[in-house]
This record gives sequence, C-alpha cells and structure tokens, in this order.
Amino acid sequence: MLPIMTLPDVILLVAAGLVGGAINSLAGGGSLIVFPAFVAIGYPTLAANVTNSVAQWPSYLGGVIGFREQLAGQRARAIRLTMVGMAGAVAGCLVLLSLPSESFDLVVPFLVLAASLLLAVQPRLARLIGAPQAGRRERWATYPVLFASGAYGGYFGGALGVILISVLALIVQDTLRRINALKTVLSTTIGAVTIVLFGLLGPVHWGGVATVAPATLVGGLLGARLARRLDERVLRVCVVVFGVGVSIYLFLRN
Repeated sequence: MLPIMTLPDVILLVAAGLVGGAINSLAGGGSLIVFPAFVAIGYPTLAANVTNSVAQWPSYLGGVIGFREQLAGQRARAIRLTMVGMAGAVAGCLVLLSLPSESFDLVVPFLVLAASLLLAVQPRLARLIGAPQAGRRERWATYPVLFASGAYGGYFGGALGVILISVLALIVQDTLRRINALKTVLSTTIGAVTIVLFGLLGPVHWGGVATVAPATLVGGLLGARLARRLDERVLRVCVVVFGVGVSIYLFLRN
C-alpha cells in the first residue's frame, strides 16, 4: 500500500524534482536525488524506482529540445541506436517486474553505489577517452553494449545518462558534444519505454509522478541556464557523497 502524501512530503518531492532535473542537465545522476526522496516518504524501493523512472522523463525531453543544433545530421544514427536501447529497456523492465520485489531490495544498494561511483569517475573517463574523430560508423560493439545499457535503464536507471555518455564516447566516432546530445535522445526513448511498461504493469504512484514530473522539467530548464555559471565539480561531489550515503542507508535497512 503506497502512502498518502502530506504537505511536507509534497514539498520534499518538488524540491527533489527541481534539484534532480537540474542535475540531469548539469552533470547527470538526478535519479540519485529523486529516488531517495520517494523512499524517504515511505515508498517501497520497487515503487520508488518505477515512479522515479516515469517522473524523470520530462527532464530528458527538455534536454532533447535544448540539443536540437547538436542533433543535426544524426537522425539515422539516432534511429539505429534508439531501437537497440529501447529493446534493452523492454528486457530490463520485464526482468524487474517479473522478479519478487525482495530481489530488487537486495540489489538496489549495489546499484546506487555503483551509479554514484560511476558519476564520480566519469570526468576521468572522459579525459581518457578524449574526443574521437567524426566520420566513421559506430563499432560493432555498440549494439550489445547499448542493449545492456538500455536494460540497466529499464531495470533501475540511476545515473543512466552517465552510463550512456561513457559507453557512447567509447564506441561511437564523433565529438563529445554531439555524443552528449545523442545520449539525451537515448535517455528519452528508454524513459518512454519505462513509462509505457511501468504505467501498464508496475506499481507506479501517479500522484508522485504528477508532483515530481513538472518539477523535473523546470529543474532541467534551470539547470541548462546554470550550466555556464555553476562549478560542475562541486555539484558532482555533492551528488556522489549523497548517493554513497543513500546506498549505505539501504544496505543497513536490508
């Protein structure tokens, strides 16, 4: 039974949505803010995960609109890769919904910790990868790796954007700026899959979605404006520390 939200719960969720949406635009990893907020007001972890996945989608859509210029000329590639990512998302969603909720309770602390650590090392990965030369088709490894990334997005989704941009930068030959735009398209389409499947089959709390989704959209738009002014390193450290703390809490709770 999902909790009835009180006014403090609504305020917490709106604040988490604003911050999470901004983080998605600035650094990626907004789910590490919104997911714990749902848990904090009494949602079971499975319900918190599926509700968070649905509620985060508007922030991805806002990113696609903002990256229209960088997406020019990538239509064919985007269609190929989104089809693979969406297939993986379907698999991840079905695995999540078919297993007992206790299984997710056991694995989610590890997922939160892994997502937090990946967010921490993502700048180092970007420096190691560098900016590949444009003009070559993506490598053969793109498709199975992207399918696995989509499956992760369907199953949990925390720091999905960080995972996608790291994967794409390794296996797609293009500039990082255009890869980042492509990552946003993939996040949006993977999120669309979760909306459909979780909406039909999952324990989505639509009151939570209605509360958080508009806030993530506004936060995403504000984050895009703040991106030029705010020191991303400070924000990244705060999110990573918070995510590690959440994982420790979930480990202890289990």
